[in-house]
Amino acid sequence: MLHEKYMKRAVFLAKKALGYTSPNPLVGAVIVKDGKIIGEGYHHKAGQPHAERMALADCKRSPKGATIYVTLEPCCHQGRTPPCTEAIIEAGIKRVVIGSSDPNPLVKGKGVEIMRKNGITVTEHFLQKECDGLNDVFFHYITTKMPYVALKYAMTADGKIATSTGASRWISNEASRHHAHHLRHQYSSILVGIETVLQDDPLLNCRLEHGTQPLRIICDSRLRIPPESQICQTAKEYDTIIAYAQDPFDKKESLEALGLTLWQLPDENGKVSLPMLMKKLGETGIDSVLVEGGGTIHYGFLQHNLAQKLYIYFAPKIFGGNIAKTPVGGEGILEPKDAFLLKLLHSNTLEGDILLEYQIETKGGAVCSQD
Repeated sequence: MLHEKYMKRAVFLAKKALGYTSPNPLVGAVIVKDGKIIGEGYHHKAGQPHAERMALADCKRSPKGATIYVTLEPCCHQGRTPPCTEAIIEAGIKRVVIGSSDPNPLVKGKGVEIMRKNGITVTEHFLQKECDGLNDVFFHYITTKMPYVALKYAMTADGKIATSTGASRWISNEASRHHAHHLRHQYSSILVGIETVLQDDPLLNCRLEHGTQPLRIICDSRLRIPPESQICQTAKEYDTIIAYAQDPFDKKESLEALGLTLWQLPDENGKVSLPMLMKKLGETGIDSVLVEGGGTIHYGFLQHNLAQKLYIYFAPKIFGGNIAKTPVGGEGILEPKDAFLLKLLHSNTLEGDILLEYQIETKGGAVCSQD
C-alpha cells in the first residue's frame, strides 16, 4: 500500500534546497521499510549527491527490500555525479515510487526502464501535481533551453508603482520586501531596465542571511548607466551583465574595467533584443530570471511571449494621479480580446499587503523592443 505521507515528506525535503540547486531540479527522497522511514535526503546543490544517494547514506538499517519514494525520476546517466539507478539497484531496493517524470532527454523514461529490467517494481506519477510543482523552472529550462521568467512588482490599490513625482519608496510593507528577497534567492538572475537604475539606483542583491546572490542583468540600449551607480560600483562583488545595443558615449571599456560584463544584443530598432538576451542566458546556464521592472520592460516580456509567472504585491494605499506610472507600460493592446490572461496559483497576506501569484497563460499583441 502506498502512503501519501511519505511522498509529501519527500516534497517537504526537496523544498529545503530552494535557491541552491540551479540548474539542477529540486528532489527529495524517503526510504521506507516495514512501515517506518529508515532513511531520507534531498539534493542540496548542483555537483553534490542526488536525493536518492543522500537517502541511502542516511539509512539506519539495511535498505534491502525497502521502498523509496522520490519526487523525480532517478537519473540513469553519468553527469557530475554517478547514476542514481545504479545506487538503487545495488542497495537492493524492491520498489520505487516516483512523483514526476524527468523531461531531460538523458533520463526521460530510461531510468524507469533500467530499474524494471532489474526486477524493481516502479510506480509512476504518484502525487504528480505536488511533485511537478517543485520544478517549474527546471522543466521549462530543460525542454526549451530558455530561462523561466517571472515578473514581479508592487503596486497600490489603484494600480500605481510610483506617485506623479516618480517617488516609489516604499509602496509595499517590510514583510513584502522581505518576501521579495526570498524570490531573489530563489531565481538565478534579476533583471531591470536602465530607467529603474537611473531613478532608484538599486543594488539588486539578496539580503537574506546565507541567501544566494542572483546574477544582475541591466537592459541599457545606449549604455546610459552611470559609473557611480551602485550597480557599477559593486560589479566586482556581484556578477553583473549589461545588455546593450549601441555605445554612443564610448563607455564599453571603462564599464568593463569596473567588472561589468557587456553583451551587445541589438534588434532591428537599435534596442536590446529580449529574445536574443534570453537565448544567450539559456546558453550560458542561467535557468531563471526575476524581472523587477520597469513598466516598459514588463510589457516587452509579455509581448515577446517570454514570461511564465507573475508576482504582484498589492499595498492598501491609493496614490492617484493621471501621470503616475503603472506596472505595465509600452504601447498596450488595442482590444480587450487581446488581453494577457492569467491563472491564479496562490494568494497570501503579508501583514496587510496581499501577494498574488499568477501563471501567465496567453499573450496577445505585437512584438516590441526595449530601452
